Amino acid sequence: MKIRKIAAVAVTAVLTVTMLTGCTTFNNFKEAFLQQKKSSDVTIQIGIYEPMSGADSDAAKAEIKGIELAHEVYPNIGGKIVELVYSDNSSDIDAAETAINNLISKKPDIILGSYGSVYSMIAGKPVNDAKIPAIAITNDNPLVTKNYPYYFRVCYVDSNQGDLLAKYVLEQKQETTAGVLIPNNDDVAMAMATTFVDRIEAETENEDAITAYETYKPGQKDFTKPLKAIQESGVKSVLLPGDSADSANIINQAADLGMDVMFLGPTDWSSKEFRSELSSSVSKEHLAFVNFFTADDTINQESEKFLEAYHEKYGKDKEPEDSVALGYDAYLIAINAVNDAGNDPSGNDIRKVLASAKEFQGASGNITFNTEGDPLRSAQISTWEGKKIVSTYTVEPY
Repeated sequence: MKIRKIAAVAVTAVLTVTMLTGCTTFNNFKEAFLQQKKSSDVTIQIGIYEPMSGADSDAAKAEIKGIELAHEVYPNIGGKIVELVYSDNSSDIDAAETAINNLISKKPDIILGSYGSVYSMIAGKPVNDAKIPAIAITNDNPLVTKNYPYYFRVCYVDSNQGDLLAKYVLEQKQETTAGVLIPNNDDVAMAMATTFVDRIEAETENEDAITAYETYKPGQKDFTKPLKAIQESGVKSVLLPGDSADSANIINQAADLGMDVMFLGPTDWSSKEFRSELSSSVSKEHLAFVNFFTADDTINQESEKFLEAYHEKYGKDKEPEDSVALGYDAYLIAINAVNDAGNDPSGNDIRKVLASAKEFQGASGNITFNTEGDPLRSAQISTWEGKKIVSTYTVEPY
């Protein structure tokens, strides 16, 4: 907490009072003025650690937009003013170290960011050493929070998304078999595929439930061979955990072949860039992906409040990306944690409140943190219908 002290005014007043009326009046003055902490004098500082310049700055704008929108909706809490303190990591790993250390030197109560898992991983040790809690917004790399108890996140890690997509296949599609088409030598894709396969096999009690498991080289152009193998297997749902460009190419070729298969993918598929790579032959039945917010499927009152504020600021014809909703939620969780930690809390006090969060109601859904600082939360399974994202199912983590 930062207590604003109007030093010059206070000193002048003290000297004047002392000269005019002596010690008794001064003691009364000290009790009435210097020792009184008005709620309006107390400030919560939120550090914003993001790439505001450089190659990642455009992609980071959605996170920042969500944080700033939440700040407009909730500029104070519990009588405390909330201030945003910015630090630009410049989309550069060397600059990121300087940026996080500069931000830490300003002693914010909590830090939000960064877009790009690599920048958050650079911040992990400095944040931990300074004992200042931080919340990542769209980082899906498990190493961001692993072994860093002061780092949390509001989105799922890559591997968890495989589990969610498997639950969608089993619960909503009521299918007992599935396929996987995975790039070679990709650890992130393998982690997602592993949780997908494990869930399918465990729930069906069938070690042969994955009836098609095909691989390809990253950047490959012709996917006819693996697609033919998938088609011959008869599966209706196939996980595509690889690079977005390769995934779009695969989906396009499958649609051109007339395949009756739904491809399943991660949150990256919700981007407009990914949508622009899909051909006109691709329909909403060809794909489904993990998503955290769609305007047509508001989950709770906070979702409605978020959407109302977004439309008021940007226009009713504009729909927010899920990254905006996640940035909004990270801010809400942050200010509530600082407020609930009491008067002038330490970083560890705030961290304990965050770690104990249960079913926190955010615009993107309810959030509970596990022991790693990763969320146990609901997620939407969505698809592209034309140029609009529509939700088809809500997956719960339990």
